[in-house]
Amino acid sequence: MPVLTRLIPSPVVVDIRPGALDDLAGVLADERISHSGKLAVAVSGGSGARLRERLQPALPGASWYEVGGGTLDDAVLLAADIKAGHYDAVVGLGGGKIIDCAKFAAARVGLPLVAVPTNLAHDGLCSPVATLDNDAGRGSYGVPNPIAVVIDLDVIREAPVRFVRAGIGDAVSNISAIADWELAHRVKGEKIDGLAAAIARQAGEAVLRHPGTIADTDFLQVLAEALVLSGIAMSVSGDSRPSSGACHEINHAFDLLYPKRAAAHGEQCGLGAAFAMYLRGAQEESAYMAAVLRRHGLPVLPEEIGFTPEEFVRAVEFAPRTRPGRYTILEHLDLTTDQIKDIYADYVKAIGS
Repeated sequence: MPVLTRLIPSPVVVDIRPGALDDLAGVLADERISHSGKLAVAVSGGSGARLRERLQPALPGASWYEVGGGTLDDAVLLAADIKAGHYDAVVGLGGGKIIDCAKFAAARVGLPLVAVPTNLAHDGLCSPVATLDNDAGRGSYGVPNPIAVVIDLDVIREAPVRFVRAGIGDAVSNISAIADWELAHRVKGEKIDGLAAAIARQAGEAVLRHPGTIADTDFLQVLAEALVLSGIAMSVSGDSRPSSGACHEINHAFDLLYPKRAAAHGEQCGLGAAFAMYLRGAQEESAYMAAVLRRHGLPVLPEEIGFTPEEFVRAVEFAPRTRPGRYTILEHLDLTTDQIKDIYADYVKAIGS
């Protein structure tokens, strides 16, 4: 009988632990990602630049490129700079913007990407998507998964607390995104990839149910693993469906309507997920999710990230326009402005102050 299998695009190396960065050069050589040590390392002017001094002696064959920001122009410029370097791989060392620029640049020049995030703000660190600002606002670009992900939990501890907490909101929002996918299956007949859904759901549940905080190494380990698994789930399904539903539509609406005031991606997604769970009638789950987000210092009301209830209602109303063709609880209910206002008032009462 034939053996039926499928190959899952995933990193060759996932190294998540305290002190992982000290072994970066050895890991890349041992896994045959870079025998020669010829690496193009993209860094930010902040956390990445500070780590350059620490890593440079261990990476004598590396060339270092400081990336100005997280725009499409930055990524194209980085690709042009590294194109003639005859490198084995590109290393993205820094926050989410640097990782996304490095992912896009590596894809453009046909080199593998090694992701070395310095915070856990969102699941983009291992996803097949690069999110970059452009002249039209913000775009998502398909790229290969990183060939390796190295997360040093000691480095993560040094990141701004807000950028670690934000990743909790992004991971937990998987639960709402999967509920939206299942809704689309029931109503529209959209096909669900069961493996991708299982990976994303369990990643979100692991973070939601963990009793620890970002002060605990074991919680940081679970959070980092969850964000990596979320990225792999997207690779399995071939799109962002396992980790992006109404929660992310609301996030995108904040970004587009209030670009200069938008909060962190994971903060907005966590708030969007708690509200979306309430919208679909899962009131107990919504209240529990809101309580966990609050315990971690994350927002569950728009005022907590600087928006009025009226601005939140506008964002929810606008949200379906951010992802045409995606079916979530927002498209399903097709709420009027007054209906959103009434449901939001009920949501506020349900989750408590």
